[in-house]
Amino acid sequence: MDERPHESGTADLESGATEEKPLMITGEMLVPPAQEETRREFEHGMSYWQPITIGLIAVITVVFAWQLAAGALESEAAIVAAGALARDRLLEGEVWRLLSAVFLHGGIEHLLGNAFALYVLGMAVEHALGKARTAWVFMAAGLGGSLLSAALSEGPSVGASGAIFGLMGSAIVFFYKFREHFFFREKRLGLVLVVWALYSIVTGFMSPMIDNWAHIGGLIGGALATLPLRARVVT
Repeated sequence: MDERPHESGTADLESGATEEKPLMITGEMLVPPAQEETRREFEHGMSYWQPITIGLIAVITVVFAWQLAAGALESEAAIVAAGALARDRLLEGEVWRLLSAVFLHGGIEHLLGNAFALYVLGMAVEHALGKARTAWVFMAAGLGGSLLSAALSEGPSVGASGAIFGLMGSAIVFFYKFREHFFFREKRLGLVLVVWALYSIVTGFMSPMIDNWAHIGGLIGGALATLPLRARVVT
């Protein structure tokens, strides 16, 4: 019988040479999950008929109808009598004008423009914060706008635009504050809001008919009112 020990040894060496050690998997080698997978899409479940937003639009529309019926648009004295913001009246103790002026408007174009902006911004803010917090932000922004307006201009002034700028400020604060909890289909939404706010303020200074101090006061008021608030739903 022939024995070939040298062939067997060679085979063992060759087998050992091709043997590989187990590969250790580290965290750095793993692909991190996409950021969108760990956050909730902001627009998910958004309703186009938010009750507070629609209710506010209904209120300013009804008030405008009353203005027309009462002749509140016939003169400056008439709109002041209806509740417009006027510094001299405010200093006489008529502090209710700080809020009554928010719900008055100077004409149909003024009303329609504000109603559209209120719908767009109110829908987003109400989806983000819920009904009660949206109402709080709107009123706080309206008050902030009236206070700054009265401090820096004599008036008279009317319109919901200060409160609407507050909703814009609220949305900007919300999107930044909860950026780790939500993502947006439209990635440029935050930038669009900032640009919109700056553009509106800059162009507002170019028109003597626009109460830009109310816009700025409302923007600041809405932003500050939103800082301590929680999101309606955070996952």
